[in-house]
Amino acid sequence: MTQHDPLRPVRDLSRRRLLLGGAAAGAGALLLSACTSNDTGGGGNEQVKEADDAANPNSAPGQKVVIGFSAPAADHGWLAAITKNAEAQAKVYSDVEFKTVTAGADAAAQRAALATLISQKPNVIVMLPHDGKELNASGLEAMKAGIPVVNLDRAFPDALAYRLQIKGDNYGMGVAAGRYIGEQMKAKGIANPIIGEIAGMDELELTKERTAGFNAELAVYGFKVANRRAARFTADTGQAEASQLLQALPKMDAVWNHDDDQGIGVLAAIKQANRSEFIMVGGAGSLAAIQAIAADNSVLKATVTYSPSMASSAISLARLIGQGKGMSDLVELQVPKEITLASETITKENASQYTKLGF
Repeated sequence: MTQHDPLRPVRDLSRRRLLLGGAAAGAGALLLSACTSNDTGGGGNEQVKEADDAANPNSAPGQKVVIGFSAPAADHGWLAAITKNAEAQAKVYSDVEFKTVTAGADAAAQRAALATLISQKPNVIVMLPHDGKELNASGLEAMKAGIPVVNLDRAFPDALAYRLQIKGDNYGMGVAAGRYIGEQMKAKGIANPIIGEIAGMDELELTKERTAGFNAELAVYGFKVANRRAARFTADTGQAEASQLLQALPKMDAVWNHDDDQGIGVLAAIKQANRSEFIMVGGAGSLAAIQAIAADNSVLKATVTYSPSMASSAISLARLIGQGKGMSDLVELQVPKEITLASETITKENASQYTKLGF
């Protein structure tokens, strides 16, 4: 890792915050706070919606709900924020008992842990799977046992494997990144730009969706990706893959990096290679990335959001499902089946609005 990384502030950053609007109307508008980027330890300042009985009757104490929770161990800041947010949101409600099971190192270990959890018969299970396809059977098992499943982030392919699926708009992230790059290239008069892409984990469906959205939007401008690398959502892998990309493309006009955690390493590789002829777009909306965008002193010019606050919303919605309630701002009597969060584009022009909200 280079010593003078443009995103070095993330190493000393202790907390982050992010706004997720409208994803959990039953819990009210969400003004939320979160945790650090590549810091996978510590606690406090998680993204929570405080109970407000006057503004939202749904937040008043009601029937006790036991919520089981399972997510992969944190290997980067976004995943750390997921678990911390879920734990913190559960503590807001006096009628929620929160049971966490260790996901283990892989899908097989998580399946075993979930089998134990299912045998304990919680009222609802909130699950972020190692891989949606590989854990689909666990979702089906819980649902058949009469336990509603809230499928978080990495989607189960079978609609019968979950009662509610809440996730970010991965395809929309790609579209937003492609649109920003397309407009920037158009404004600069670059007719045939050389565009790079540093994706996340290629075995995940969400990564494929991000790439598909990116390619589709670039095609609108008549552009395409010249070289694509896949990292692992970590700074080390981001740096390694970015180094390979920079060697493959001795000249480049733009690059999209899917994840701001791995972006720390991407920017380190760029700094090490002494490259600055292109623009870079990040992904997720970390505070460190937002600060770098606002400072405008590196190639990073924008990031597209993907909020870990979805875990807080998942707990609030699991509680409503367990109590047989709907979302207070909707006409329907039950929580919807699907919720997809919008991806927003953060640039120098609006970074000041997001600085206090970065996770």
